Amino acid sequence: MTMVIETEPEMIDGLFLLPLMALMLIVGLCVVAWRLAVFALPFMIALEIAQLAYGSGTGVIGSGLLGIVSGAAVYGTLVILLIVPASVVFRLFVALVFAAPAAVAGYALVHGIARETVESEVWRVVLCLIGGGLTGIAAFIRIITDAAGLNSQSGASAAGRRGLES
Repeated sequence: MTMVIETEPEMIDGLFLLPLMALMLIVGLCVVAWRLAVFALPFMIALEIAQLAYGSGTGVIGSGLLGIVSGAAVYGTLVILLIVPASVVFRLFVALVFAAPAAVAGYALVHGIARETVESEVWRVVLCLIGGGLTGIAAFIRIITDAAGLNSQSGASAAGRRGLES
């Protein structure tokens, strides 16, 4: 009497489906992170100020409003620093300061997913570094291109004002 052990096809499909779903989730979250990476530093500062205000007894509504106002102020500072004519090195430094938290957020995002799906510690770190690096580079490029668009708009409006004055 021979015994034949059959594997269930659902189990095999599940073994192949989990890494594929994890990869799709990582790609999707990296796209979301790329779109929102510019706001990483303002969000982090707004969150810290809201937590500090709540800890000092401001209350939920007051600390939330302080967080929103501070986040908007930090983002406004980014826009002003990139519009005001300055050296290219200064603009690159500002973009790097705003892109660095995006890289950290991208690393943490990939680590949160890879921790559950990738068993090898080395590959997990490699994937996290790639995800963080790509997110940081994407944020840096997006900030620089947005700054170029803002400068061309402000330059066009200044040229229009000069045309109206003459």
